[in-house]
Amino acid sequence: MSAALSVLRHLLYRPWLLAILAATASAILLLMASVGVAMHQIQQSEIEQMNAKGERFLVRLEQIFGQLREGVDQLQAQPLRGCDANMLAALQQVGFSYRFVYEAAYVDGTIACSNRIGERTINPLRPADIQGPTYSYWLNTTTEPDDNLAALMLGRGKFLVATSRGHLTDVVDLPPEGSLLVVLDNGARAVPVLGPPQVWPPSTDWPPASNDSLLELSDRLIYRMPTKSPDYQLVLIAPRASLPLKMNGILWLLFPGSLVLAWCIGWLVLQLVRQRRSMSSELQGALRRGELQVLYQPIFELTSRRCVGAEALVRWRRPDGTLTSPDLFIPLAENTGQIRQITDFVLQRVLEQLGQLLRANRQLYISVNLAACDVMVPRIGRVAARLLALHHVAASQIAFEVTERGLIDVVVARDNLQALRAVGHQVLIDDFGTGYCSLAYLQTLPVDCLKIDKAFIDALGHDAASSGVAPHIIRMAHALQLRVIAEGIEYEDQALLLNSEGVNYGQGWLFAHPLNARQFIELITRGRRLGPRRIDDEA
Repeated sequence: MSAALSVLRHLLYRPWLLAILAATASAILLLMASVGVAMHQIQQSEIEQMNAKGERFLVRLEQIFGQLREGVDQLQAQPLRGCDANMLAALQQVGFSYRFVYEAAYVDGTIACSNRIGERTINPLRPADIQGPTYSYWLNTTTEPDDNLAALMLGRGKFLVATSRGHLTDVVDLPPEGSLLVVLDNGARAVPVLGPPQVWPPSTDWPPASNDSLLELSDRLIYRMPTKSPDYQLVLIAPRASLPLKMNGILWLLFPGSLVLAWCIGWLVLQLVRQRRSMSSELQGALRRGELQVLYQPIFELTSRRCVGAEALVRWRRPDGTLTSPDLFIPLAENTGQIRQITDFVLQRVLEQLGQLLRANRQLYISVNLAACDVMVPRIGRVAARLLALHHVAASQIAFEVTERGLIDVVVARDNLQALRAVGHQVLIDDFGTGYCSLAYLQTLPVDCLKIDKAFIDALGHDAASSGVAPHIIRMAHALQLRVIAEGIEYEDQALLLNSEGVNYGQGWLFAHPLNARQFIELITRGRRLGPRRIDDEA
Protein backbone atom coordinates (compact mmCIF):
# COMPACT_ATOMS: atom_id res chain seq x y z
CA MET A 1 0.00 0.00 0.00
CA SER A 2 2.79 2.43 0.98
CA ALA A 3 4.69 1.54 -2.21
CA ALA A 4 1.63 2.37 -4.33
CA LEU A 5 1.22 5.71 -2.56
CA SER A 6 4.89 6.45 -3.12
CA VAL A 7 4.52 5.76 -6.85
CA LEU A 8 1.41 7.97 -6.95
CA ARG A 9 3.22 10.85 -5.28
CA HIS A 10 6.11 10.36 -7.70
CA LEU A 11 3.72 10.64 -10.65
CA LEU A 12 1.97 13.67 -9.19
CA TYR A 13 5.22 15.58 -9.48
CA ARG A 14 5.61 14.52 -13.12
CA PRO A 15 2.34 15.68 -14.66
CA TRP A 16 3.46 15.22 -18.27
CA LEU A 17 4.39 11.59 -17.63
CA LEU A 18 1.07 10.92 -15.90
CA ALA A 19 -0.81 12.66 -18.72
CA ILE A 20 1.00 10.60 -21.36
CA LEU A 21 0.28 7.40 -19.45
CA ALA A 22 -3.38 8.35 -19.08
CA ALA A 23 -3.69 9.27 -22.77
CA THR A 24 -1.94 6.07 -23.87
CA ALA A 25 -4.07 3.86 -21.63
CA SER A 26 -7.21 5.67 -22.75
CA ALA A 27 -6.24 5.34 -26.41
CA ILE A 28 -5.61 1.61 -26.03
CA LEU A 29 -8.88 1.03 -24.20
CA LEU A 30 -10.89 3.21 -26.58
CA LEU A 31 -9.32 1.64 -29.67
CA MET A 32 -9.96 -1.83 -28.28
CA ALA A 33 -13.54 -0.81 -27.62
CA SER A 34 -13.80 0.62 -31.15
CA VAL A 35 -12.41 -2.58 -32.64
CA GLY A 36 -14.89 -4.55 -30.55
CA VAL A 37 -17.75 -2.37 -31.78
CA ALA A 38 -16.47 -2.69 -35.36
CA MET A 39 -16.23 -6.49 -35.11
CA HIS A 40 -19.70 -6.66 -33.64
CA GLN A 41 -20.97 -4.42 -36.42
CA ILE A 42 -19.26 -6.64 -39.00
CA GLN A 43 -20.82 -9.75 -37.50
CA GLN A 44 -24.22 -8.09 -37.44
CA SER A 45 -23.70 -7.02 -41.05
CA GLU A 46 -22.79 -10.59 -42.00
CA ILE A 47 -25.87 -11.94 -40.29
CA GLU A 48 -28.16 -9.33 -41.84
CA GLN A 49 -26.73 -9.95 -45.31
CA MET A 50 -27.05 -13.69 -44.90
CA ASN A 51 -30.62 -13.42 -43.75
CA ALA A 52 -31.44 -11.14 -46.66
CA LYS A 53 -29.79 -13.49 -49.18
CA GLY A 54 -31.54 -16.51 -47.72
CA GLU A 55 -34.93 -14.86 -47.76
CA ARG A 56 -34.52 -13.72 -51.37
CA PHE A 57 -33.32 -17.16 -52.50
CA LEU A 58 -36.21 -18.83 -50.72
CA VAL A 59 -38.79 -16.57 -52.33
CA ARG A 60 -37.27 -17.09 -55.76
CA LEU A 61 -36.97 -20.86 -55.35
CA GLU A 62 -40.59 -21.15 -54.29
CA GLN A 63 -41.56 -19.17 -57.38
CA ILE A 64 -39.35 -21.34 -59.63
CA PHE A 65 -40.57 -24.65 -58.26
CA GLY A 66 -44.16 -23.45 -58.50
CA GLN A 67 -43.79 -22.52 -62.17
CA LEU A 68 -41.89 -25.72 -63.00
CA ARG A 69 -44.67 -27.82 -61.49
CA GLU A 70 -47.35 -25.84 -63.29
CA GLY A 71 -45.48 -26.09 -66.60
CA VAL A 72 -44.88 -29.85 -66.43
CA ASP A 73 -48.47 -30.42 -65.24
CA GLN A 74 -49.76 -28.45 -68.24
CA LEU A 75 -47.67 -30.54 -70.64
CA GLN A 76 -48.64 -33.83 -68.97
CA ALA A 77 -52.32 -32.91 -69.16
CA GLN A 78 -52.40 -32.26 -72.94
CA PRO A 79 -52.90 -35.32 -75.21
CA LEU A 80 -49.98 -34.71 -77.58
CA ARG A 81 -47.08 -37.15 -77.62
CA GLY A 82 -44.15 -37.40 -80.00
CA CYS A 83 -42.07 -34.64 -81.54
CA ASP A 84 -44.26 -33.16 -84.28
CA ALA A 85 -44.96 -29.49 -84.96
CA ASN A 86 -47.89 -29.41 -82.52
CA MET A 87 -45.67 -30.72 -79.69
CA LEU A 88 -43.02 -28.11 -80.44
CA ALA A 89 -45.71 -25.42 -80.33
CA ALA A 90 -46.94 -26.74 -76.96
CA LEU A 91 -43.41 -26.77 -75.57
CA GLN A 92 -42.81 -23.25 -76.81
CA GLN A 93 -46.09 -22.09 -75.29
CA VAL A 94 -45.00 -23.33 -71.85
CA GLY A 95 -41.66 -21.58 -72.29
CA PHE A 96 -43.42 -18.32 -73.15
CA SER A 97 -46.06 -18.63 -70.41
CA TYR A 98 -43.74 -19.16 -67.45
CA ARG A 99 -40.97 -16.72 -66.77
CA PHE A 100 -38.74 -19.18 -64.91
CA VAL A 101 -39.10 -22.07 -67.37
CA TYR A 102 -36.01 -21.76 -69.53
CA GLU A 103 -36.43 -25.07 -71.37
CA ALA A 104 -39.32 -27.50 -71.81
CA ALA A 105 -38.70 -30.88 -73.45
CA TYR A 106 -40.32 -34.17 -74.42
CA VAL A 107 -38.09 -37.23 -74.07
CA ASP A 108 -39.21 -40.73 -75.04
CA GLY A 109 -36.29 -43.07 -75.46
CA THR A 110 -34.32 -41.90 -78.47
CA ILE A 111 -36.97 -39.32 -79.43
CA ALA A 112 -36.39 -35.91 -77.86
CA CYS A 113 -37.43 -32.37 -78.71
CA SER A 114 -37.26 -29.01 -76.92
CA ASN A 115 -38.64 -25.51 -77.13
CA ARG A 116 -35.02 -24.38 -77.53
CA ILE A 117 -34.90 -25.33 -81.23
CA GLY A 118 -31.38 -25.68 -82.51
CA GLU A 119 -29.90 -25.68 -79.02
CA ARG A 120 -28.87 -28.52 -76.78
CA THR A 121 -31.84 -30.54 -75.61
CA ILE A 122 -31.90 -31.51 -71.95
CA ASN A 123 -31.48 -35.22 -71.52
CA PRO A 124 -30.50 -36.34 -68.03
CA LEU A 125 -28.21 -39.35 -68.07
CA ARG A 126 -28.42 -40.14 -64.35
CA PRO A 127 -31.25 -41.11 -62.03
CA ALA A 128 -33.28 -38.34 -60.44
CA ASP A 129 -31.89 -36.87 -57.24
CA ILE A 130 -35.39 -36.86 -55.73
CA GLN A 131 -37.93 -39.39 -56.92
CA GLY A 132 -41.36 -38.44 -55.66
CA PRO A 133 -44.71 -40.09 -56.36
CA THR A 134 -45.54 -37.44 -58.97
CA TYR A 135 -42.40 -35.49 -59.81
CA SER A 136 -38.74 -36.31 -60.31
CA TYR A 137 -36.09 -33.72 -59.44
CA TRP A 138 -32.61 -33.30 -60.93
CA LEU A 139 -30.25 -30.87 -59.21
CA ASN A 140 -27.24 -29.15 -60.75
CA THR A 141 -27.45 -31.07 -64.00
CA THR A 142 -24.27 -29.42 -65.28
CA THR A 143 -21.21 -27.80 -63.77
CA GLU A 144 -20.38 -25.71 -66.82
CA PRO A 145 -20.14 -21.96 -66.02
CA ASP A 146 -23.05 -20.97 -68.23
CA ASP A 147 -26.05 -19.14 -66.76
CA ASN A 148 -28.28 -20.57 -69.50
CA LEU A 149 -27.65 -24.18 -68.54
CA ALA A 150 -30.09 -25.95 -66.29
CA ALA A 151 -29.58 -25.72 -62.56
CA LEU A 152 -32.89 -27.33 -61.55
CA MET A 153 -34.96 -29.78 -63.59
CA LEU A 154 -38.40 -31.22 -62.92
CA GLY A 155 -39.88 -34.22 -64.70
CA ARG A 156 -43.28 -35.83 -64.90
CA GLY A 157 -43.97 -38.68 -67.22
CA LYS A 158 -42.07 -38.03 -70.46
CA PHE A 159 -41.91 -34.27 -69.99
CA LEU A 160 -39.05 -32.27 -68.51
CA VAL A 161 -38.91 -28.57 -67.58
CA ALA A 162 -35.83 -26.76 -66.36
CA THR A 163 -34.77 -23.36 -65.08
CA SER A 164 -31.44 -21.78 -65.83
CA ARG A 165 -28.70 -20.87 -63.43
CA GLY A 166 -29.26 -17.23 -64.32
CA HIS A 167 -32.77 -17.32 -62.85
CA LEU A 168 -31.16 -17.95 -59.47
CA THR A 169 -28.07 -15.78 -59.65
CA ASP A 170 -29.98 -12.66 -60.72
CA VAL A 171 -31.56 -12.53 -57.24
CA VAL A 172 -28.39 -12.40 -55.16
CA ASP A 173 -24.80 -12.93 -56.22
CA LEU A 174 -23.20 -15.59 -54.12
CA PRO A 175 -19.93 -14.56 -52.45
CA PRO A 176 -16.76 -16.41 -53.50
CA GLU A 177 -16.81 -20.01 -52.26
CA GLY A 178 -20.44 -19.62 -51.27
CA SER A 179 -22.97 -22.30 -52.25
CA LEU A 180 -26.67 -22.99 -52.38
CA LEU A 181 -27.25 -26.63 -51.45
CA VAL A 182 -30.22 -28.97 -51.54
CA VAL A 183 -29.99 -31.35 -48.60
CA LEU A 184 -31.37 -34.84 -49.25
CA ASP A 185 -31.79 -38.17 -47.48
CA ASN A 186 -32.69 -36.60 -44.13
CA GLY A 187 -29.55 -34.49 -44.08
CA ALA A 188 -27.12 -37.21 -45.14
CA ARG A 189 -26.36 -35.78 -48.60
CA ALA A 190 -26.09 -32.28 -50.04
CA VAL A 191 -26.09 -31.38 -53.74
CA PRO A 192 -24.88 -27.90 -54.77
CA VAL A 193 -27.35 -26.04 -56.97
CA LEU A 194 -25.18 -22.95 -57.16
CA GLY A 195 -21.54 -22.62 -56.26
CA PRO A 196 -18.86 -25.23 -55.56
CA PRO A 197 -19.43 -28.45 -53.58
CA GLN A 198 -19.11 -28.07 -49.82
CA VAL A 199 -17.84 -30.44 -47.16
CA TRP A 200 -20.88 -32.18 -45.76
CA PRO A 201 -21.84 -32.29 -42.97
CA PRO A 202 -20.45 -28.82 -42.17
CA SER A 203 -19.70 -29.68 -38.52
CA THR A 204 -19.20 -32.77 -36.40
CA ASP A 205 -22.40 -32.19 -34.43
CA TRP A 206 -24.67 -31.93 -37.46
CA PRO A 207 -27.63 -31.65 -37.42
CA PRO A 208 -27.52 -29.07 -34.63
CA ALA A 209 -29.92 -29.23 -31.70
CA SER A 210 -30.94 -25.61 -32.28
CA ASN A 211 -33.86 -24.88 -34.60
CA ASP A 212 -32.52 -21.43 -35.51
CA SER A 213 -32.44 -20.70 -39.21
CA LEU A 214 -29.03 -19.02 -39.06
CA LEU A 215 -26.10 -20.94 -37.60
CA GLU A 216 -22.79 -19.20 -36.92
CA LEU A 217 -19.62 -21.25 -37.21
CA SER A 218 -16.12 -19.88 -36.73
CA ASP A 219 -15.46 -19.67 -40.47
CA ARG A 220 -18.89 -19.97 -42.08
CA LEU A 221 -22.49 -18.86 -41.81
CA ILE A 222 -25.14 -21.46 -42.59
CA TYR A 223 -28.69 -20.43 -43.39
CA ARG A 224 -31.29 -23.21 -43.34
CA MET A 225 -34.42 -22.53 -45.34
CA PRO A 226 -37.62 -24.47 -44.71
CA THR A 227 -39.50 -25.88 -47.71
CA LYS A 228 -42.96 -27.24 -48.25
CA SER A 229 -41.56 -30.63 -49.26
CA PRO A 230 -40.31 -33.07 -46.59
CA ASP A 231 -37.94 -34.61 -49.17
CA TYR A 232 -35.39 -31.82 -49.21
CA GLN A 233 -34.12 -28.76 -47.39
CA LEU A 234 -32.32 -25.73 -48.79
CA VAL A 235 -29.09 -24.55 -47.18
CA LEU A 236 -27.07 -21.44 -48.01
CA ILE A 237 -23.40 -21.53 -46.94
CA ALA A 238 -21.04 -18.55 -47.12
CA PRO A 239 -17.53 -18.10 -45.67
CA ARG A 240 -17.51 -15.27 -43.16
CA ALA A 241 -14.46 -13.54 -44.57
CA SER A 242 -15.89 -13.43 -48.07
CA LEU A 243 -19.11 -11.61 -47.33
CA PRO A 244 -19.11 -8.00 -48.57
CA LEU A 245 -19.02 -6.03 -45.34
CA LYS A 246 -20.40 -2.55 -44.95
CA MET A 247 -19.38 -0.38 -42.03
CA ASN A 248 -21.56 2.46 -40.91
CA GLY A 249 -20.09 5.92 -41.49
CA ILE A 250 -20.32 6.67 -37.77
CA LEU A 251 -18.30 3.52 -37.12
CA TRP A 252 -15.39 4.83 -39.17
CA LEU A 253 -15.36 7.91 -36.92
CA LEU A 254 -14.78 5.77 -33.83
CA PHE A 255 -11.09 5.30 -34.57
CA PRO A 256 -10.04 8.96 -34.99
CA GLY A 257 -12.64 9.86 -32.38
CA SER A 258 -10.97 7.49 -29.91
CA LEU A 259 -7.61 9.15 -30.47
CA VAL A 260 -9.09 12.63 -30.03
CA LEU A 261 -10.89 11.55 -26.86
CA ALA A 262 -7.71 9.96 -25.50
CA TRP A 263 -5.85 13.22 -26.15
CA CYS A 264 -8.59 15.13 -24.30
CA ILE A 265 -8.34 12.72 -21.36
CA GLY A 266 -4.57 13.17 -21.25
CA TRP A 267 -4.95 16.96 -21.33
CA LEU A 268 -7.58 16.83 -18.58
CA VAL A 269 -5.34 14.63 -16.41
CA LEU A 270 -2.49 17.07 -16.97
CA GLN A 271 -4.64 20.00 -15.80
CA LEU A 272 -5.94 18.09 -12.78
CA VAL A 273 -2.47 16.96 -11.74
CA ARG A 274 -1.14 20.47 -12.13
CA GLN A 275 -4.02 21.80 -10.07
CA ARG A 276 -3.49 19.20 -7.35
CA ARG A 277 0.25 19.78 -7.36
CA SER A 278 -0.40 23.51 -7.20
CA MET A 279 -2.78 23.09 -4.24
CA SER A 280 -0.30 20.72 -2.61
CA SER A 281 2.40 23.37 -2.93
CA GLU A 282 0.03 26.03 -1.62
CA LEU A 283 -0.85 23.82 1.35
CA GLN A 284 2.84 23.36 2.12
CA GLY A 285 3.24 27.13 1.99
CA ALA A 286 0.20 27.59 4.21
CA LEU A 287 1.76 25.34 6.84
CA ARG A 288 4.99 27.30 6.63
CA ARG A 289 3.29 30.73 6.73
CA GLY A 290 0.85 29.79 9.52
CA GLU A 291 -2.33 30.17 7.45
CA LEU A 292 -3.89 27.10 9.06
CA GLN A 293 -6.01 27.79 12.13
CA VAL A 294 -7.47 25.56 14.81
CA LEU A 295 -11.07 26.06 15.91
CA TYR A 296 -12.86 24.25 18.70
CA GLN A 297 -16.33 22.70 18.48
CA PRO A 298 -17.51 22.49 22.12
CA ILE A 299 -18.96 19.25 23.48
CA PHE A 300 -21.71 19.59 26.09
CA GLU A 301 -23.31 17.37 28.67
CA LEU A 302 -26.95 17.27 27.57
CA THR A 303 -28.42 17.20 31.07
CA SER A 304 -26.50 20.08 32.67
CA ARG A 305 -25.50 21.86 29.45
CA ARG A 306 -21.96 22.04 30.85
CA CYS A 307 -19.05 22.06 28.39
CA VAL A 308 -16.86 19.01 28.97
CA GLY A 309 -14.49 19.35 26.04
CA ALA A 310 -14.16 20.20 22.37
CA GLU A 311 -13.23 18.75 19.01
CA ALA A 312 -10.26 20.46 17.36
CA LEU A 313 -11.02 21.50 13.78
CA VAL A 314 -8.45 22.76 11.28
CA ARG A 315 -9.31 25.57 8.90
CA TRP A 316 -7.31 27.17 6.09
CA ARG A 317 -7.75 30.92 5.84
CA ARG A 318 -5.92 32.34 2.85
CA PRO A 319 -4.21 35.76 2.91
CA ASP A 320 -7.20 37.31 1.09
CA GLY A 321 -9.49 36.20 3.93
CA THR A 322 -11.24 33.39 2.08
CA LEU A 323 -11.62 29.96 3.68
CA THR A 324 -10.70 26.76 1.81
CA SER A 325 -13.03 23.91 2.70
CA PRO A 326 -11.45 21.03 4.62
CA ASP A 327 -13.26 18.73 2.17
CA LEU A 328 -10.78 19.98 -0.44
CA PHE A 329 -7.42 20.10 1.31
CA ILE A 330 -7.74 17.27 3.87
CA PRO A 331 -8.16 14.48 1.23
CA LEU A 332 -5.31 16.08 -0.74
CA ALA A 333 -3.12 16.11 2.36
CA GLU A 334 -3.95 12.45 3.02
CA ASN A 335 -2.89 11.52 -0.51
CA THR A 336 0.34 13.50 -0.41
CA GLY A 337 1.34 12.60 3.15
CA GLN A 338 1.02 16.22 4.36
CA ILE A 339 -1.71 15.14 6.75
CA ARG A 340 0.99 14.11 9.25
CA GLN A 341 2.29 17.68 9.36
CA ILE A 342 -1.26 18.97 9.79
CA THR A 343 -1.97 16.54 12.65
CA ASP A 344 1.27 17.54 14.38
CA PHE A 345 0.40 21.19 13.83
CA VAL A 346 -3.06 20.73 15.38
CA LEU A 347 -1.65 18.92 18.43
CA GLN A 348 1.00 21.57 18.94
CA ARG A 349 -1.45 24.45 18.48
CA VAL A 350 -4.01 22.90 20.88
CA LEU A 351 -1.44 22.59 23.64
CA GLU A 352 0.04 26.04 22.95
CA GLN A 353 -3.37 27.72 23.01
CA LEU A 354 -5.15 25.68 25.68
CA GLY A 355 -2.31 24.21 27.75
CA GLN A 356 -2.98 26.50 30.69
CA LEU A 357 -6.74 25.93 30.48
CA LEU A 358 -6.29 22.16 30.43
CA ARG A 359 -3.90 22.22 33.40
CA ALA A 360 -6.46 24.23 35.37
CA ASN A 361 -9.40 21.97 34.37
CA ARG A 362 -8.27 18.36 34.67
CA GLN A 363 -11.68 16.99 33.56
CA LEU A 364 -11.62 18.99 30.30
CA TYR A 365 -10.39 17.25 27.14
CA ILE A 366 -9.76 18.11 23.49
CA SER A 367 -10.21 15.51 20.74
CA VAL A 368 -7.99 15.49 17.64
CA ASN A 369 -8.86 13.71 14.40
CA LEU A 370 -6.44 11.07 13.12
CA ALA A 371 -6.05 10.13 9.46
CA ALA A 372 -5.73 6.50 8.38
CA CYS A 373 -1.96 6.81 7.96
CA ASP A 374 -1.58 7.75 11.66
CA VAL A 375 -3.97 5.03 12.80
CA MET A 376 -1.89 2.37 11.05
CA VAL A 377 1.48 3.40 12.53
CA PRO A 378 2.51 4.20 16.14
CA ARG A 379 4.08 7.58 15.24
CA ILE A 380 1.39 9.84 16.71
CA GLY A 381 1.83 8.38 20.21
CA ARG A 382 5.45 9.50 20.31
CA VAL A 383 4.57 12.98 19.00
CA ALA A 384 1.79 13.40 21.58
CA ALA A 385 4.00 12.18 24.45
CA ARG A 386 6.69 14.74 23.61
CA LEU A 387 4.22 17.65 23.38
CA LEU A 388 2.30 16.62 26.52
CA ALA A 389 5.51 16.45 28.52
CA LEU A 390 6.54 19.87 27.21
CA HIS A 391 3.23 21.51 28.25
CA HIS A 392 2.62 19.39 31.38
CA VAL A 393 -0.82 18.21 30.24
CA ALA A 394 -2.24 14.79 31.11
CA ALA A 395 -2.67 12.24 28.32
CA SER A 396 -6.30 11.76 29.37
CA GLN A 397 -7.03 15.34 28.26
CA ILE A 398 -6.11 14.61 24.64
CA ALA A 399 -8.50 12.23 22.88
CA PHE A 400 -8.09 10.86 19.37
CA GLU A 401 -10.95 10.47 16.91
CA VAL A 402 -10.74 7.90 14.14
CA THR A 403 -13.31 7.18 11.43
CA GLU A 404 -14.50 3.73 10.46
CA ARG A 405 -13.09 4.33 7.00
CA GLY A 406 -9.66 4.89 8.57
CA LEU A 407 -9.57 1.37 9.98
CA ILE A 408 -8.02 -0.15 6.88
CA ASP A 409 -6.46 -3.05 8.77
CA VAL A 410 -8.44 -3.62 11.94
CA VAL A 411 -5.77 -5.84 13.54
CA VAL A 412 -2.98 -3.26 13.09
CA ALA A 413 -5.30 -0.41 14.09
CA ARG A 414 -6.31 -2.29 17.25
CA ASP A 415 -2.69 -2.59 18.40
CA ASN A 416 -1.89 1.08 17.77
CA LEU A 417 -5.10 2.34 19.38
CA GLN A 418 -4.49 0.09 22.38
CA ALA A 419 -1.04 1.65 22.76
CA LEU A 420 -2.65 5.12 22.87
CA ARG A 421 -5.17 4.03 25.50
CA ALA A 422 -2.44 2.38 27.53
CA VAL A 423 -0.84 5.79 28.19
CA GLY A 424 -4.18 7.44 29.03
CA HIS A 425 -5.60 8.79 25.76
CA GLN A 426 -9.28 8.34 25.01
CA VAL A 427 -10.24 6.81 21.64
CA LEU A 428 -13.43 7.85 19.85
CA ILE A 429 -15.01 6.42 16.70
CA ASP A 430 -16.15 9.39 14.60
CA ASP A 431 -19.12 9.38 12.18
CA PHE A 432 -20.16 5.94 13.37
CA GLY A 433 -22.62 4.19 11.01
CA THR A 434 -21.21 5.64 7.78
CA GLY A 435 -18.32 3.19 7.35
CA TYR A 436 -17.82 -0.55 7.44
CA CYS A 437 -16.86 -1.24 11.08
CA SER A 438 -18.94 -4.29 12.04
CA LEU A 439 -20.17 -5.04 15.56
CA ALA A 440 -17.76 -7.97 15.77
CA TYR A 441 -14.78 -5.67 15.14
CA LEU A 442 -16.16 -2.93 17.37
CA GLN A 443 -16.26 -5.34 20.32
CA THR A 444 -12.53 -5.97 19.96
CA LEU A 445 -11.40 -2.38 19.37
CA PRO A 446 -10.09 -0.31 22.29
CA VAL A 447 -12.75 2.39 22.09
CA ASP A 448 -14.18 4.71 24.78
CA CYS A 449 -16.89 6.54 22.86
CA LEU A 450 -19.00 6.51 19.71
CA LYS A 451 -19.93 9.70 17.85
CA ILE A 452 -23.19 9.46 15.87
CA ASP A 453 -23.00 11.13 12.47
CA LYS A 454 -25.09 14.27 11.89
CA ALA A 455 -27.05 12.56 9.08
CA PHE A 456 -28.66 10.19 11.58
CA ILE A 457 -29.36 13.02 14.02
CA ASP A 458 -31.16 15.00 11.30
CA ALA A 459 -33.36 11.96 10.59
CA LEU A 460 -34.66 11.77 14.19
CA GLY A 461 -38.38 12.45 14.46
CA HIS A 462 -38.89 12.09 10.71
CA ASP A 463 -40.20 9.26 8.57
CA ALA A 464 -36.84 8.88 6.87
CA ALA A 465 -35.58 5.35 6.39
CA SER A 466 -32.55 6.15 8.58
CA SER A 467 -34.57 7.58 11.50
CA GLY A 468 -34.11 4.37 13.48
CA VAL A 469 -30.33 4.18 13.04
CA ALA A 470 -29.41 6.56 15.88
CA PRO A 471 -31.48 4.72 18.57
CA HIS A 472 -29.97 1.45 17.38
CA ILE A 473 -26.40 2.82 17.67
CA ILE A 474 -27.21 4.18 21.14
CA ARG A 475 -28.49 0.82 22.39
CA MET A 476 -25.48 -0.95 20.90
CA ALA A 477 -23.07 1.50 22.55
CA HIS A 478 -24.74 1.05 25.93
CA ALA A 479 -24.52 -2.72 25.55
CA LEU A 480 -20.77 -2.32 24.98
CA GLN A 481 -20.50 0.18 27.87
CA LEU A 482 -19.41 3.00 25.57
CA ARG A 483 -20.23 6.68 25.89
CA VAL A 484 -22.15 8.33 23.05
CA ILE A 485 -21.71 11.81 21.57
CA ALA A 486 -24.30 13.09 19.11
CA GLU A 487 -22.94 15.37 16.39
CA GLY A 488 -24.73 18.16 14.56
CA ILE A 489 -27.48 18.95 17.11
CA GLU A 490 -29.28 22.06 15.86
CA TYR A 491 -32.67 22.00 17.61
CA GLU A 492 -33.75 21.72 21.20
CA ASP A 493 -36.17 18.87 20.51
CA GLN A 494 -33.25 16.86 19.09
CA ALA A 495 -31.28 17.38 22.31
CA LEU A 496 -34.26 16.41 24.48
CA LEU A 497 -35.00 13.30 22.41
CA LEU A 498 -31.36 12.18 22.47
CA ASN A 499 -31.14 12.75 26.21
CA SER A 500 -34.27 10.65 26.72
CA GLU A 501 -32.62 7.89 24.67
CA GLY A 502 -29.66 7.85 27.02
CA VAL A 503 -27.20 10.06 25.13
CA ASN A 504 -25.17 12.08 27.61
CA TYR A 505 -23.13 14.34 25.33
CA GLY A 506 -23.68 16.35 22.20
CA GLN A 507 -22.18 19.00 19.96
CA GLY A 508 -23.70 21.23 17.36
CA TRP A 509 -24.88 24.71 16.52
CA LEU A 510 -27.63 24.53 19.14
CA PHE A 511 -24.89 25.00 21.74
CA ALA A 512 -22.13 26.81 19.88
CA HIS A 513 -20.51 27.20 16.50
CA PRO A 514 -16.80 26.36 16.22
CA LEU A 515 -14.90 28.82 18.40
CA ASN A 516 -11.38 30.20 18.35
CA ALA A 517 -9.13 29.63 21.34
CA ARG A 518 -10.06 32.92 23.06
CA GLN A 519 -13.78 32.24 22.73
CA PHE A 520 -13.42 28.68 23.98
CA ILE A 521 -11.39 29.80 27.02
CA GLU A 522 -14.07 32.40 27.73
CA LEU A 523 -16.75 29.71 27.49
CA ILE A 524 -14.98 27.49 30.05
CA THR A 525 -13.87 30.19 32.47
CA ARG A 526 -17.23 31.96 32.57
CA GLY A 527 -19.16 28.68 32.54
CA ARG A 528 -21.77 29.86 30.08
CA ARG A 529 -22.95 28.79 26.65
CA LEU A 530 -22.19 31.10 23.75
CA GLY A 531 -24.98 31.91 21.34
CA PRO A 532 -24.75 30.79 17.73
CA ARG A 533 -22.14 32.65 15.70
CA ARG A 534 -20.61 32.10 12.30
CA ILE A 535 -17.28 30.30 12.01
CA ASP A 536 -15.66 33.27 10.38
CA ASP A 537 -17.10 35.96 12.68
CA GLU A 538 -14.12 36.00 15.02
CA ALA A 539 -12.01 33.06 13.90
